[in-house]
Amino acid sequence: MKQLSHLIYDYLVAFGISENVASYLNMVILLIGLLILIFILDYFIRRILLSTFSRIAKSSKSNFDDLMVKNKVPRNIAHIIPLLFAIEFAPMVFYDFPYWEKATETLLLVFGIVLTLWLVRSILHSIKDYFKTLSQFKDKPIDSYIQVFMIFAWILGIFAAFAIVTGLSFAKFITSLGAVSAIIILIFKDTILGFVASIQVSINDMVRIGDWITYEKYGADGDVIEINLATVKVQNFDKTITTIPTYALISDSFKNWRGMMTSGGRRIKRALNIKLNSVTYMSQNQIENLKKIQLITRYLETREADIARYNSDNKIDKSVLINGRNLTNIGVFRKYIETYIEQHSAINKDMTIMVRQLSPTAKGVALEIYAFSNDKRWQNYEYIMADIFDHIIAAVSYFDLEVFEFPNDSNFRN
Repeated sequence: MKQLSHLIYDYLVAFGISENVASYLNMVILLIGLLILIFILDYFIRRILLSTFSRIAKSSKSNFDDLMVKNKVPRNIAHIIPLLFAIEFAPMVFYDFPYWEKATETLLLVFGIVLTLWLVRSILHSIKDYFKTLSQFKDKPIDSYIQVFMIFAWILGIFAAFAIVTGLSFAKFITSLGAVSAIIILIFKDTILGFVASIQVSINDMVRIGDWITYEKYGADGDVIEINLATVKVQNFDKTITTIPTYALISDSFKNWRGMMTSGGRRIKRALNIKLNSVTYMSQNQIENLKKIQLITRYLETREADIARYNSDNKIDKSVLINGRNLTNIGVFRKYIETYIEQHSAINKDMTIMVRQLSPTAKGVALEIYAFSNDKRWQNYEYIMADIFDHIIAAVSYFDLEVFEFPNDSNFRN
């Protein structure tokens, strides 16, 4: 090696250049030559590997090799041979400069660690992208697991680099870190919490990519577009993005609408408040007028016959309307709403359909509709619900009922 490293040096000395200057010129010339060789070697190896991977990718049915090319796996592999070449021949360049030889060797070894981390990262990203193309993994938090592997890889890489720079063995360097382990845990607290949360979210199938979630604490209401180690990204319906800490999914309560999306319908649960003083027993004239409403004609005829039979059998004095059994306008209205919903084309008939009366309050008595629409898309769902209540609100006056509302200017003017 000495003969090769001093080949130029001997010529320079023979030309009358001092030994000190000849040593530096020899080092510079050899360094330039080594760098040129490294770049040429790197260029040709990279071209060969890229060409080979591209041919394999074209002939292969799997898209994993395409993803490896996309994530620069061949490019990172190509850098390894030039690096080994540099480590082998660097001592020859700095033969007369032991300090620079040691520093260069350390620098090349640290670069080797960084290059290894780049290679690991590109392979893991290829694996991540490949899993995302598989239907069984599309909604799984693959990003979280990749990030965990990369965090451990970077930690080991940093430790190895420090061990090389300080001259300690890797085992001794790791042992010496035991005293500061508590500080390390504190620094990576969020990462550890996110890692544990990611595992629990995946195992318990709490959230998938594409799920619609509502998280009032963070103002999130939309579709999950990304789950990684630290955060969950939610694209709200106004197209804004909300980020939620991953560990918050297991520490706080949130609503996942996946059950609704996979069910047969989307729930309609809304009430209409009726004024209490508009609720009355119905007279015979009122009943006759309501028989003209086709949805409840048969109901009124049947109920009227049953009530008349009961009152007759029990000799009820009907000169006072409250005596015996009677129809009320709110009861008939409730039956009308129920019949109307049962016959509505947008309502799922296989799921619960109910119109119930809630407890009277200062805002009157509420009639609540509980049913499920066939169409679960938000825009269509809102249209169906509005269409139902448009009809019901307009129908209230036919039953001599009034919708409750707080006094306004028109009330006082009247």
